[in-house]
Amino acid sequence: MFRCPYCEFSGKRSEVHNHLAESHADTLGTRVDEFTGHTFFIVTCPVCGASYEQVTKKARRDPSFVSEYEHEIRLVVFDLLLYHLQGEHNLPSPPSPLPMGEG
Repeated sequence: MFRCPYCEFSGKRSEVHNHLAESHADTLGTRVDEFTGHTFFIVTCPVCGASYEQVTKKARRDPSFVSEYEHEIRLVVFDLLLYHLQGEHNLPSPPSPLPMGEG
């Protein structure tokens, strides 16, 4: 069971993934590389502050690309966050073993 790192929502990984893209887009940052003109979406881990960037190369050639595929872009960026939480913070934590005699 995964828990949203920003609120109390929990569910399967795919459910939390979709929840993040739908409910927490405001946590993502963007920047445009002044040399290449590429747009980057930035996600910052709420646990440790590590940041990850995802480039959207097509946005340079097609300014409507970001608005047209905004949800899909958010899914890609939040996938980075979920993999980070799993790899660096061991989330979701494995369930605690039940005490002897229970379960």
